[in-house]
Order: sequence, then C-alpha cells, then structure tokens
Amino acid sequence: MTGPFIRPRRLRQTAAMRRLVAETRLHPSQLVLPMFVADGIDEPKPITSMPGVVQHTTDSLRAAAADAVAAGVGGLMLFGVPKPEDKDATGSVGARPDGILNRGLAALRADLGDDAVIMADTCLDEFTDHGHCGVLTESGAVDNDATLSRYAELAVSQARAGAHVVGPSGMMDGQVAVIRDALDADGFTDTTILAYTAKYASAFYGPFREAVGSSLQGDRRTYQQDPANRLESARELLADLEEGADMVMVKPAMSFLDIVRDVADRTDAPVAAYQVSGEYAMLAAAGERGWIDFDAAVDEAVLSIARAGASVILTYAAADIARRLSLG
Repeated sequence: MTGPFIRPRRLRQTAAMRRLVAETRLHPSQLVLPMFVADGIDEPKPITSMPGVVQHTTDSLRAAAADAVAAGVGGLMLFGVPKPEDKDATGSVGARPDGILNRGLAALRADLGDDAVIMADTCLDEFTDHGHCGVLTESGAVDNDATLSRYAELAVSQARAGAHVVGPSGMMDGQVAVIRDALDADGFTDTTILAYTAKYASAFYGPFREAVGSSLQGDRRTYQQDPANRLESARELLADLEEGADMVMVKPAMSFLDIVRDVADRTDAPVAAYQVSGEYAMLAAAGERGWIDFDAAVDEAVLSIARAGASVILTYAAADIARRLSLG
C-alpha cells in the first residue's frame, strides 16, 4: 500500500507515548474508599464475600483511613454496623451521638481534619431490625414521608459528628430537599449532599449485606430503580439537582456505565459512581483463583468508570489503586 494513510498504532508504540496521548486520566484524589466500622468487636472482622475487606474496630478504622489518605485517596465513605440488639424498627441508633457510625465519623474527623473528605452513608438499612431503608407502615410498605424525617435527623447528627458529606442512599422521594433544609436550619450550610440519584435494585449488592449485617427479608424494588429503566434516571437527576444536591451518584457503576454517561452528559455537577460490593467481589474472587490478574482488572474496571464520565469513584480497592497510580 502506497501513499499517506492513518496509522493509529504510531501512538501506541511505547508506554511513554501511550501516557502522553491517554484520553482518560485517573488521579488518586478522585477515589473514595468505602469503610465499615462495627460495634462490639475487638479486632477487625474479615468479610468473607469481599476478600481483603473487613469490618473495622474504631482503632483499625483510624489506622486504615490514615493509610488510605497517605496513599492519596481523596475521600472515605463510612458505614456503621451496630450490635444486633441495638437495631429497632426506626433505626434510632443511627442518629445517636454514641452510635457506632457517628463515633467513627468523629474519630476520622479528629484524626484527619480536612485532609480528606469524610462521607457518611445517610440511610437506615444498617440500623433497622427489618433491614429496609425506611420506616414501615403497618402493612410492611416503606412510608416515604415518615422516612424523610428520620433522614433529616441522621444527616444533622452526621454533620455534628464531623462528616463533610452526607449521602442519602435510600431513594425516597424528596430526600435531598428535606436534608438540605434540616442541615441549613441547624447551621450546617456548608455540609455537602451527595445524592444517590440513580440507585438500582441490583443483584450486585449481596456481599454488602454481609458487610453491614443486614436484617433484610425480601427486596427493595419498591423504592430502588428498576434495572430495565434508563430515562427514569434523568427524572431522578432533575429532581435531586432542583432540591439542592451538590454531587450525584450512580450505583452500581460497572453494570450501569450507560447511566453514568447519561448523567454526566446532563449535568455539570460532579458525578460519582460506586463500584459496589458484588462488582468488586467477582473480580477479587477470580483473582484469588488465578483466572485474572486482579490488580490489572480492577484498575481497568475503574478506568472504564472514569471513561464513562464519573469524576469521583467509590471502590473497595481505592487505597491500592491510589498507590499504583502514584507509582506511575
């Protein structure tokens, strides 16, 4: 073949060339590490369905958080795991100053100050004896409006404990507006809201339920989004932004990359995406069996989430990915 023609391979010849022309670039500060802190344990407790992930004691939480921040991780998302006997129908332990989540938040804020963004899961499922994300009616349905008042209480208590960001994840209608009003009324006008804008009823949450000791019987399909629906996320996004969301989230990430792209195309607000427990676990399990190179696979998966449009990525591999990114 003669004459000039395009040779894309010229730009792939060396690692230095590939780095120079890379279209998508990850930085450790874009990564958020989800962490679990549990009440009533004396040492970190491995989560069997999530290799390498544990329920932390307060002391081990502080150490692991410091390690992640030293690696360059930009944020920490904290979930609380109360003692089973502390759960009740309304999840009241979640808002108590001495509850495990608020104790963990306070410890992280005392240690880290503003060196990392401390985020709190603002939901009831870890704290209710029925495992749902809201208050139930006598018939067993989730009561949207009764749940909103509980979310407002949770958010204010988390802000008082030191959270920079509250993350309402229950998919209740109106949750962002109610939380914004409650935070502002209590003087927390600078506390950021990360809205779980598109949270789908997914099969990939299974390991997370072990991680938080969930009491759930049944499913959450009456309030989480149907995986068959795409346009619905645009309506959820519009509602959250109008109610005052500062950042928005798509969850899960890997199996909903089209939704990540849709959301990123429709807003100039920061878009977060969560590589959830099952997405992480399937890569980790395959890595343990030698079927794939786990480090390479999880790096590639997270890069794909960024390529789809997420500027903030939650992953259980955040600290290790950050260390690899720092090494170049």
